[in-house]
Amino acid sequence: MKRPIRGGLTLLLAGTALIGASPSFASSHREAPGITKLPKTDSTDFYMFRSYEPGRDQYVTFIANYIPLQDPGGGPNYFTMDPDAVYEIHVDNVGDAKEHLTYQFKFSNTLQNQTGITLNIGGTTNAIALRQNGPVTKAGDANLGEVETYTVTQITGDRHSGKREAITNAADGTSTFTKPLDNTGLKTFSNYNAYANQFIYNVNIPGCPTQGRVFVGQRAEAFAVNLGSIFDLVNIVPIEGDSAPGAGDGKGFPHGITQSRSNDELVGKKNVTSIALEVPISCLKGTGNGVIGGWQTASLPQARLIDPKPGYANPTPSGGAYTQVSRLGMPLVNELVIGLPDKDKFNGSDPKDDGQFLAYVTNPTYPAILNQLFLAPVNQLAGANFTNLAPSNFPRNDLVTTFLKGFPGLNQLSTVTPSEMTRLNMGVPVTPRGSQSTFGVAGGDLAGYPNGRRPGDDTVDITLRVAMGALCYPVPIGANGAPTDLGLCKPADAPTGQVPYTDGAPIHDTDVQNAFPYLNAPLGGSPLSAHRIGE
Repeated sequence: MKRPIRGGLTLLLAGTALIGASPSFASSHREAPGITKLPKTDSTDFYMFRSYEPGRDQYVTFIANYIPLQDPGGGPNYFTMDPDAVYEIHVDNVGDAKEHLTYQFKFSNTLQNQTGITLNIGGTTNAIALRQNGPVTKAGDANLGEVETYTVTQITGDRHSGKREAITNAADGTSTFTKPLDNTGLKTFSNYNAYANQFIYNVNIPGCPTQGRVFVGQRAEAFAVNLGSIFDLVNIVPIEGDSAPGAGDGKGFPHGITQSRSNDELVGKKNVTSIALEVPISCLKGTGNGVIGGWQTASLPQARLIDPKPGYANPTPSGGAYTQVSRLGMPLVNELVIGLPDKDKFNGSDPKDDGQFLAYVTNPTYPAILNQLFLAPVNQLAGANFTNLAPSNFPRNDLVTTFLKGFPGLNQLSTVTPSEMTRLNMGVPVTPRGSQSTFGVAGGDLAGYPNGRRPGDDTVDITLRVAMGALCYPVPIGANGAPTDLGLCKPADAPTGQVPYTDGAPIHDTDVQNAFPYLNAPLGGSPLSAHRIGE
């Protein structure tokens, strides 16, 4: 049962919106020209929510995903993190759009005995070409020739000059953690989930009286999106074709797309690498009102040389100051909001400097592209006479509020500095798995997007509808679901603001786990068959 929306949190926003502009149809996967050259540092999705695993509601879970579009069978090296990079989760608990807490992850790869697995071949000892030569069941398994480890550092204050303290393993006090091998398949892993769960660590976080948890490893992709069709000039009719999502009655918009997993090109098909961290709420609160802002980044040394005679340990020597090459707070910003000339600049920028991108939010381009593509077909199919499908309220203050400021009473920090980041009110009670609305706040569930972001929130559909003007109409977020006028724009500004726009790729809270690290175990590179050779 969904929690009714109560008084002061009412003005919140419901529809979540995001990003100015676009009908968002893909989180940050290969979203800028520069990052396509550096896939190991490509931020794909950032989740930040009050933990809804039973008994863990006094924690916040952060999930920072990297390395997009991983094919399950992408061997033999699979998807290790970049040992030259630093991967970071940043938290603003003040409201000045600057990081006040940073959780920094640094990775290392090592070969067993400096060689990996070796075999004696006719009197000559040679290293094998694979990372493993038999079933793998645990950390340090003798059949595993390459091990990936990482450290986690908490930085208080500025991420470059602040106080640095190691986060340590609560079991033994060590500061080095191990990342599980990616899911190569059922012959290597008879039970990958059981194997990977051994790498969930209870951790001591400096300054926290209560332990947190950390996990880094490959996970199944949870971002539902009709990827190819969207970027082929929206090669679908992006309006619900049923009377309600999943109704299967064909009584929605003529030829509109209906909800089906077959429309999804990521969930059930691709993997991703997750950095998951659970931190006690008491350790995240700052000087404000219990709302925090968060975002993830990846940075590389300024200089990188390609060694003409590379070795395993250092194939590309690098040096110089760390330089940010990837950034993600709210989903879909760089794909469909930021203009092509500024995409790499956005990836290298900080939230405090987001004023330079303001015009992309106040005067978004993607709704205009949708209008260009669909005005004539919509008028023909619906027997309508629209002159423009896109909103006309410029500047788009509805998007500025959603994307850059947060909503008063819900997820706006007490000090407001316009900036792009995910905002979470840590005081809003969790909604249990099975009761969460896929439409988040817009569905009457205050614990969902855009109040943070959970894996089961359908940010594509929510964002698309908001970009096309849903917040210009009363939103059902008052007491007992009463419609509330947010005063951001008027119905006349958004002629299709109440149209059920969708990409047809559904996601629900029950599609992912009910326990940390929430995202499902990754798809295996080799499925179970009736007969496996060698058994």
